[in-house]
Amino acid sequence: MVEVVSLGHEVTVSPTHSLDVIGYFCPIPVAEAKKALSNMTVGEVLEVLADDPETLHDMPLLTTRGHHNILSIEENAGELRFLIEVVK
Repeated sequence: MVEVVSLGHEVTVSPTHSLDVIGYFCPIPVAEAKKALSNMTVGEVLEVLADDPETLHDMPLLTTRGHHNILSIEENAGELRFLIEVVK
């Protein structure tokens, strides 16, 4: 299980791709993440920056339906940072 932590904690994985969907609300953040992940290869990591609280529910659903793992979820002042790795 992935837990939400405050920014400032050590995350050792560096993203290979970044998606900023701050200011966008459902379904845009998940749809854009899905599109970005579909163009990535195994081992690449997508950083998603979002502020829609629904992404805390929707991103994990996206990863269970695809071939991806959420490596971390960080929160800072209402902004969320997801690191998602392509595994298949």
